[in-house]
Amino acid sequence: MTKAIDNTVYDATEAVADNATAWHYCSAAPANHAGIAAVSLADVTVDTGDYTPADGDVSGRKTIHGSQTGVTVDANGTVTHLATTDGSTMLELTEVTSQAVTSGNTIASNAWDTEYRDPT
Repeated sequence: MTKAIDNTVYDATEAVADNATAWHYCSAAPANHAGIAAVSLADVTVDTGDYTPADGDVSGRKTIHGSQTGVTVDANGTVTHLATTDGSTMLELTEVTSQAVTSGNTIASNAWDTEYRDPT
């Protein structure tokens, strides 16, 4: 059976994800938006300029999330996940390389992708 998804479907998905207004650097994977507060060690305000849509590396489409620098750490711990939120919904959650952080210091994160691959 042939399966295909037009790029406009991926672009609509990206548009929702790009509505994120904050990224939270978390010590564990929150189960939902309400759970972010309990595990957030640092956060940064973002806008649509922090996202770039592009063709996927393998297929489909991807969103490139821009790097962040000078993010102030609010609590001691080890960052293991990054959650994006629009203020009421957790839009994305990704695992990141563990990084120990100390309250009052700043951290940075590299650019990262979310890829929406074509079905096989």
